Amino acid sequence: MAIHKLILDDDFNNEFSLIAIHCSEEAYKMAYMLNKHVPLQLVRKSLDIDFSNNGLEVTFPIFEYEDDLSYILYHLVSNKSKSLSAKVHSSGGLFDKIASEKTVTTYLLKEHKNVDFFLKIHSDYEKVPIRNLLSTINKIEQVISAYSIEIEHLKSKNNLIFN
Repeated sequence: MAIHKLILDDDFNNEFSLIAIHCSEEAYKMAYMLNKHVPLQLVRKSLDIDFSNNGLEVTFPIFEYEDDLSYILYHLVSNKSKSLSAKVHSSGGLFDKIASEKTVTTYLLKEHKNVDFFLKIHSDYEKVPIRNLLSTINKIEQVISAYSIEIEHLKSKNNLIFN
């Protein structure tokens, strides 16, 4: 009997750039500021990025803009998601139940816990001028800092697959 061996290759193409943004504003306000200062038209997608983590449903808001003229796709996604974990403890009595709630913070990319937002830029044809984009983002008053991230070193880069 012949043995068939299947090889699963990593089909994750490095055809995108990733910008980390430190800003204490909400996701909708960060998208508004990028739309205002950078010539983007980010719109919130109808479905957020969601997955289950230790029994908690975690969602990350995502904004998208597709530039049809230069074939560039932009995604702005929050790195932090806060969810409420509730536990009910019984003390043994008939009516004695103690409920405790705890806020749990989950990160999209765990190795960059201090980053608030990621701007993923995907282009099929041409290189995007990241330097000019970083300069413009860093000039926004509410942005603390923005810098490019090398995606080859990311351990959880599969979390950046949005489609």
